[in-house]
Amino acid sequence: MKGLEERFDKAYQIASAINQSQVPPDVMLRLYAYYKLATKDRPRFPEKSYETNIRNAFKFNAFTQLKGTSITEAKIEYIKIVESITHETIN
Repeated sequence: MKGLEERFDKAYQIASAINQSQVPPDVMLRLYAYYKLATKDRPRFPEKSYETNIRNAFKFNAFTQLKGTSITEAKIEYIKIVESITHETIN
């Protein structure tokens, strides 16, 4: 079995190739939030943009729900979501 980093990178490659219209929006938001946390790429929302832009509001909400989640946990959850979408095990 590969290490977590390799599995996460492979999951990202697979997720990037998925047709987004075939994945429910709530799942896409969870993928987004876990990816941002796993890569330490904190989303940047212009001040109060989430109050006027519904898409940013959903992203902001998805990300803030992960408060207290570690980077390792985020990577593991990201992999699990990709596996559930593709019905494949990422080794």
